[in-house]
Amino acid sequence: MKWKVLAASVMLGMAATAQAVTADEVHTFTLANGMKFIVLESHTIPNANMYTFWKVGSRNEAPGITGLSHFFEHMMFNGSKNFGPKMFDRTMEAKGGSNNAYTSNDLTVYQDWFPASSLETIFTLESDRIAHLSIDPKMVASERGVVLSERSTGLENSNIRALHEEINGVAFQAHPYSWPVIGHESDIKAWTQDDLQRYFTTYYAPNNAVSVIVGDVKTDEVKKLATKYFGSIPKRALPPAVRTVEPEQKGERRLFVAKESATSANLVIAYKVPAANSADYYALEVLQSILGDGKTSRLYKALVEQQLATQVSASSMDGFDPGLLYLSAVATAKTAPAQLEQALLAEVDRLIKEGVSADELQKVKNQKLLNLYREQETINGKAQQLGNYEVFFGDYKKMFDAPAAYEKLTPADIQAVAAKYLKKSQRTVGVLAAKED
Repeated sequence: MKWKVLAASVMLGMAATAQAVTADEVHTFTLANGMKFIVLESHTIPNANMYTFWKVGSRNEAPGITGLSHFFEHMMFNGSKNFGPKMFDRTMEAKGGSNNAYTSNDLTVYQDWFPASSLETIFTLESDRIAHLSIDPKMVASERGVVLSERSTGLENSNIRALHEEINGVAFQAHPYSWPVIGHESDIKAWTQDDLQRYFTTYYAPNNAVSVIVGDVKTDEVKKLATKYFGSIPKRALPPAVRTVEPEQKGERRLFVAKESATSANLVIAYKVPAANSADYYALEVLQSILGDGKTSRLYKALVEQQLATQVSASSMDGFDPGLLYLSAVATAKTAPAQLEQALLAEVDRLIKEGVSADELQKVKNQKLLNLYREQETINGKAQQLGNYEVFFGDYKKMFDAPAAYEKLTPADIQAVAAKYLKKSQRTVGVLAAKED
């Protein structure tokens, strides 16, 4: 095993030397209206991107208006003062660009990819929809129908999504992480025009955003265009803080979801874990991988190789507030949910009691670092990393601390976070199946 660790360390060194971003390459500036820009010049290809991170997600909603963050992800492509419905995409495509967007519990992120020569066009498009978004009732009605269909189809087609929605609703009894990002069906149907206008005005203020531009650009030119196109958009009061703190969970919670079309039982065990900026973040990331990432993970060996499950996974989401670590498995046809749960929990207990080996830990640390550097091989990966660290950790510079943070972890650190967070009193157990045993 020693030579494998050494070989991986050599690869890591080569990757870091060839690809890693250095802190002194990154430049920032903030406009008078509070909109922050992070710029990384990368001249390997004549392309660039613009990732705009808006600090608004489902955690900012309330009962009655759930799903609005996701809805605005749709509306932002449906017309503004100088560009009619669908013209955002068409104008960008005519300039050789493309785009995407996503909404999470915490953020709404808009991603633009384009030839660097089209930078001014992208600034024109992005600033126009921030300053002058059209919330036309006809487009609202149309997109409302799209979102309702997306919600019903997604829940119908994905067992794990349906189970996750129910898990979140039980695991969180007070905090807004309890409702789905897409929103509740009754809320989607009931949003008013006033709800929409108020939400947009509150959260789409320039001082509530961070924009990351990476690629074949010059920082001075980016600053000039940012000032020209975004500088006149008025600063507004910061959105109200999320005040609700989830009460301490004092016992295991359980739920069962009946879905007649389910051919195999799905099991999810979700544990309460801290916010992304916790000191335990990197140890929890490694713990998650040891348990459920890939064919060498603990759960794969214990459940899939033993023919108790057809697939396993471990996942979590970076969050501004404490969230969940999900351990998931899909049972084989002959495996009862209770048997699958018992086997999964036995593996968790074994890790807590016995810990992990130095070789096992080193392998996962090597993979984490390789993934970090591989992501930095592309301008898209660089933009996503810089933005994530800026919004979740409070400073993009903390991205450069990640390699050392992973490297210093010990087997005792992993065993300690497992014992601290993977407790029976802190877990919610959910099963989805055609019928209950």
